[in-house]
Amino acid sequence: MTRATARPGRTASALMALALTAGILPATLAAAPAAHADSWRDKEYWLAESGITKAWEVSKGANVKIAVIDSGVDGTHPDLAGVLSGGTDVSGAGNPDGRASIGAKPEHGTLVATMLAGRGHQPAGATASPSPSAGPSARPGPTVGTDGIVGVAPEAQLLSVSTWLGSANPGGKSDQDQIPEAVRWAVDHGARVINISLGSTSPEWPQSWDAAFLYAEQKDVVIVAAAGNRLGGNIQVGAPATIPGVLTVAGLDRKGRASVDSSSQGISIGVAAPAENLIGGLPSGGYAEWAGTSGATPIVAGVAALIRSKWPDMTASQVINRIVSTAKDTGAAGKDPIYGFGVLNAEAALKADVPEAKTNPLGSISDWIRVHRRGNLATTPATEAPAPSSALPTLPEATVPVAEQPSQLDSAVPAMVVLGFGALFLAIIAAAVFQLRRAGRPDVAGGPDGSESPGTGVLDPADSGQPN
Repeated sequence: MTRATARPGRTASALMALALTAGILPATLAAAPAAHADSWRDKEYWLAESGITKAWEVSKGANVKIAVIDSGVDGTHPDLAGVLSGGTDVSGAGNPDGRASIGAKPEHGTLVATMLAGRGHQPAGATASPSPSAGPSARPGPTVGTDGIVGVAPEAQLLSVSTWLGSANPGGKSDQDQIPEAVRWAVDHGARVINISLGSTSPEWPQSWDAAFLYAEQKDVVIVAAAGNRLGGNIQVGAPATIPGVLTVAGLDRKGRASVDSSSQGISIGVAAPAENLIGGLPSGGYAEWAGTSGATPIVAGVAALIRSKWPDMTASQVINRIVSTAKDTGAAGKDPIYGFGVLNAEAALKADVPEAKTNPLGSISDWIRVHRRGNLATTPATEAPAPSSALPTLPEATVPVAEQPSQLDSAVPAMVVLGFGALFLAIIAAAVFQLRRAGRPDVAGGPDGSESPGTGVLDPADSGQPN
């Protein structure tokens, strides 16, 4: 059960709980007694337990833009003052700068944004002063208040790319149209990291998405996506988190174990992060407790921003490798379908001596297209990663091979299936379920909630609770 509580003086209101493919718990709202906003800050347990406060000794995300592809970000929230540096709407629903809250879960984007780059705020009557940035230069950074929510990358800037998902879009554009347009816009407007806290029940993705994710790969952008949640029928990871090269985030419970409700499983998972008892900001200034890989994703995306700030010339593949190679191995030895490479360790990701990676440990959409879309990349000129820049780049079109009409079997099949590992994947899942049962945990392989037939691929916010 998710509890959402308004700031002092606000009246809480209940909205209908939606049965979406990501898995939604009925939300219960309650008016809160007057309380100091620090009570919310105190609940951000992941800042210390995931090593983020130690990572801030090295970097706080300065000079990095993170795109939030979601339901819009309300920049008027006091903890997001000065955080948004631009935005757009790709839904066609009339939200030109991406700052209005839209879709079936309009609060979702603001929850994500505050966890990602919130700066808190000062209590009434207090005088704020800029905090020093991390690193030896110790330059003054953006003001980080003592109250409210502080995000993982509080000195980063956000780009809000609003989408309409989870219900009929008055703008008429489907998720299949919105997602590639959103990814391209984010890349074109300087995003070095893209956060996608959205998911579906299907591991497949439309062929029309190939070009956009290839575009981001060629332009050296880190994409972090939610694995989805079992409670909503996501027994296995759903697209876009199945796309090769994407850093997929699984969820942990409060004890640091795989969350039965607020996560899913699959061989595309890269790392696991906290997904239960999370805290985020609501549009118009409220706060809420929530759960799901939607919240685990900005924790990891924020760490990616810390790394890109510390090492501006580091490639996206190296950033991802640094995160997964420093993760704490948990569960079955080595990479597994529940924890991926392990549990996020932000301090090690920023401080450990990590060998340089030549390739992305989570694969390449370019390679996947060449093999599985029957295109010919041999004639495609190689492109080098561009030098990081804070200016809005004018980027050429990505070079995408002309693919033959795919067969029904490979029109949008994830790498784990087309590589011939379907049987192996099922065996791994069965073993994982057996392990969790032996540990006295509930069966993780529950069926869909019946709200949508598995495999339809409709995207929804990837969380297991709906604060209102």
